[in-house]
Amino acid sequence: MRLRNHPSSSERLPLAGKRLAITRAREQAGVLREELAALGAQVIEIPTIEIRPPDSWEPLDAAIHRLEEFNYLLVTSANGVRNFLARLAACGRDVRDLKGLTIGAIGPATAAELARAGVKVDLLPREYVAEGLLAALGDRDLHGKAFLIPRARVARDLVPRVLEERGARVEVVEAYQTVTPDISAKELARLLTPPPDAITFTSSSTATNFAKLVGKDRLGQTLHGVVIASIGPVTSETLRKLGLTVTFEARESTMAGLVKAIQEYFSKG
Repeated sequence: MRLRNHPSSSERLPLAGKRLAITRAREQAGVLREELAALGAQVIEIPTIEIRPPDSWEPLDAAIHRLEEFNYLLVTSANGVRNFLARLAACGRDVRDLKGLTIGAIGPATAAELARAGVKVDLLPREYVAEGLLAALGDRDLHGKAFLIPRARVARDLVPRVLEERGARVEVVEAYQTVTPDISAKELARLLTPPPDAITFTSSSTATNFAKLVGKDRLGQTLHGVVIASIGPVTSETLRKLGLTVTFEARESTMAGLVKAIQEYFSKG
């Protein structure tokens, strides 16, 4: 009697046999890498971002020493939270000194980083982008209110601009900076051979830095036939400005939302 060949458990996984490239910073790629690998994907890490401390902590430390002057604290990334809390401790203060501040986080990962330190988030947008954070403020009277925003050196100016238009005083301080890591052309070619089935972009920085590493003139050729997965509308807009076609965009701008979108896309094929 002949036995039927049964596919192995790995072959039955939804992303079995797929090569997926992720472009997050190496220290941030863990969750996405593990989730995709658990679904059977072969994950190729191409870190296009390196996270570094700011050139000086002085502006952030000075703001922390003046916390009582602020009405709102808005954080737009987990990196911003981690460095803000670290400097809070370095300045001899702790989370109890945040009492009285209305605290907003751009999304669940950022809010979770605050929650781990025992900090309650008052504002969490429905859409995890800057526009959502502004929407979460609703029609509050912001005239004369003071906002502290610790964030990356390079970031969208939408939130500070709109807050100032609504009469608020905004102090943006650098909590970290992102730079393009050194990856040789030879190493990049090795990582992209054979071409991945899909590549993920989780921020505008991952997209622009990937373009720098590859070379803008070779970007379209390098990603020809590769599925391009975007975490959300801001990243998608950046990818399109780079001349790329976004294959699909996560409905929820989170790592979980991106993984779900990837799984759904490949399950259709």
